[in-house]
Amino acid sequence: MNITNLYKFGLTERFEQEATMYEGLYLARVSVQHKNLYKVVTTSGEIQAEVSGKLGYTATVNSDYPVVGDWVMVDRVNDWNGHAIIHHILRRKSVFERRAAGTSKQGQIVAANIDTVFICMSLNNNFNLRRLERYLSIAWDSMATPVVVLTKVDLCEDLSQKLSEVNAVAIGVDILVTTSIKDDGYTILYKYIDKGKTVAFIGSSGVGKSTLINRMMGKEILATNAIGEDDKGRHTTTHRQLIALPNGGVVIDTPGMRELQIEHADLSRSFADIDELAENCRFSDCTHQSEPGCAVKEAIKKDLLSAERLSNYIKLQTEMKYQGLNSRQVEQEKIEKMFGGMGAMKQARAFFKAKNKRNS
Repeated sequence: MNITNLYKFGLTERFEQEATMYEGLYLARVSVQHKNLYKVVTTSGEIQAEVSGKLGYTATVNSDYPVVGDWVMVDRVNDWNGHAIIHHILRRKSVFERRAAGTSKQGQIVAANIDTVFICMSLNNNFNLRRLERYLSIAWDSMATPVVVLTKVDLCEDLSQKLSEVNAVAIGVDILVTTSIKDDGYTILYKYIDKGKTVAFIGSSGVGKSTLINRMMGKEILATNAIGEDDKGRHTTTHRQLIALPNGGVVIDTPGMRELQIEHADLSRSFADIDELAENCRFSDCTHQSEPGCAVKEAIKKDLLSAERLSNYIKLQTEMKYQGLNSRQVEQEKIEKMFGGMGAMKQARAFFKAKNKRNS
């Protein structure tokens, strides 16, 4: 099988070797996903594809289906005689995964097999440190390297202040400042994009992800919208898309996320400063709320840590603890936390018994 065409779409020896396990099938990479229909890149180009009946039957959660960035095994390299059939998904080396929007309790993989996550945040009305902390927590857990990309610097009047604030929460993360109105306002991104590497652009609607990719492509291949009178960008991208850059490297454009609920996260990396302070708390299980001798609360008093950052840290911890529980289980967890100590379960049961009696 001639796989020369796939190298510019990020093929590495690791996936090439794994593909040899499947005789009679061909290696391809998922470039676009539209619900149950896909586009995949094969040795002959981009073609339409769908999952096999067996793959669809054995899938139990969203993550069992192919996603943009996946390397897959298909039954053909062209779709002259119908859609290609995806039979297998090769082992993912990294995934950026969030909780699916709405009431679903399932995870949703935004992009797979990525080397770097560009967390894009504009320097106008989109600027939100608490949201950035959430993105960083998921990105660190993805097994890819997060990089903060600040966009629309031309709309920012207090850049030094905002950079200081971002540096305080993006610990150990490179921070890039870009603009799309200058010819060289995006070239700093090339440092992180090379042959065989895949970068996912992640962020809210209207922060300029598609505009940056267009600049890197040297032509308008992705639709963009102008900023509105409220100084906010408009949602443009409607689906995830993998694109090979002319100078090497691959980028994945993603729709803006109105919700970013956590499925998995690495708080120890994204909140390393709080964990380091906590080592000096009087109690090893300090919750940093009302305990005496709390080094974290002391740091807040000394303006070494913001109260908002601690509050968000506790919020994300709670969200992770309760993920996957139904409403009754969540309430039981909260009651146990409320009563605490010896006999918590007994008191919680008495609480629920009295509550149910009142409601009957």
